Amino acid sequence: MLTAKGVATRERIVAAAAAEIREHGVGAVKLDDVGRRSRTGKSQLFHYFPDGKEQLLLAVAEREAEQVLDDQEPHLGQLTSWDAWRDWRDGVVEKYRRQGVNCPLGVLITEIGRRTPAAQTVTGQLLAQWERRRSRAVSRS
Repeated sequence: MLTAKGVATRERIVAAAAAEIREHGVGAVKLDDVGRRSRTGKSQLFHYFPDGKEQLLLAVAEREAEQVLDDQEPHLGQLTSWDAWRDWRDGVVEKYRRQGVNCPLGVLITEIGRRTPAAQTVTGQLLAQWERRRSRAVSRS
């Protein structure tokens, strides 16, 4: 169980790794760069991610999956008219246009999703949550 300080440190590491991926792509991410950006040392990186870089990348994928759903609200929960559907679509498209080509979730799922059951689980959970939210919104309309 992590303390509040431990949770904050772990989140800072994950956020730093996500930023590195956005800027440089997953192949260029080095633990030294993540440590520098998160103001943590290698011992802290391996304390929170004892299995190494792949475990860190999976944590980034989980964080980014949550962010994907958060980015679509409140539109996703209010798909009650064609105008609402268009607003949702336009908001999502604009968000990812601004984000650019190095979407951490997309890159991570592409890179590690093919090889690890854990990454496939993250993808499956994201899609299931998205489908549930979308279905609830549609059933309300």
